[in-house]
Amino acid sequence: MSRYQESDSTAATLLAERLNGRLLRFFAAQTRDRDRAQDLLQDCWLRIHRARHTYRAGEPLLPWVYAIARRVQVDDYRKVQRIRRHELQEEAKEPAAPVPSEPPASAGIVSVTELLERLPPPQRETILLLKVSGLSLEEVARATGTTVGAVKQRAHRAYKNLRRLFGEER
Repeated sequence: MSRYQESDSTAATLLAERLNGRLLRFFAAQTRDRDRAQDLLQDCWLRIHRARHTYRAGEPLLPWVYAIARRVQVDDYRKVQRIRRHELQEEAKEPAAPVPSEPPASAGIVSVTELLERLPPPQRETILLLKVSGLSLEEVARATGTTVGAVKQRAHRAYKNLRRLFGEER
């Protein structure tokens, strides 16, 4: 990272090769849309590049990178919510479409991703950082700006909610 901070293009390439897969999985798990995840990855690298001078040598790199990735994801989430609110306002002006009488054949099948989406955002993010991205409790705490105890609590509550949600879907 120190070579990248000094504008070494080879170091930038190596850093991207090392982190692209992890970051893409993080964004894909959050969005469930590979194209949008790619866009978020690009936004993330732009922010990493702009903020590279804020990285302190000797500090763990992954929590710093995931803190930036998390902010990119939160900004995207807020943007999507604004768009959805606008679309809902537009739909409210139009007459309602008829509701189909039969549920789709896959109505009884629920995926883990769908269950994760039902979790509160802090719990979902904690599970994704711990399990999908493979960060340690300490790294998740640094990336989210919380304590290790808060990360443990969020993870525990997330697991409890997932068990409850899974039971409801059976």
